[in-house]
Amino acid sequence: MRINLAHLRERSTNGRDVNFAVFDANASNDTDRGRDQLLAALTRSARQQGLAVEIAALAYSEHGKLRFYGEPSVVQYLAAGGLPGWTHTIDL
Repeated sequence: MRINLAHLRERSTNGRDVNFAVFDANASNDTDRGRDQLLAALTRSARQQGLAVEIAALAYSEHGKLRFYGEPSVVQYLAAGGLPGWTHTIDL
């Protein structure tokens, strides 16, 4: 399965640069445990393909609304700024 992702590097509130990923995933029917497992698998796959990923989140549509799930700081970043453009694809 091919998954879109955005690989980003932004300065955190403590002044350090953070590498993170946002994955385009069909997670609307999953439980939090299922989302955690999906996020972990996608993060592993991105790292195996050479991407530096320190923290990550899922982006998915639920009942017609865009939702985010994952590391709270990434979710807050996405909620404030919206979904970034996809920069890569990975296979899972």
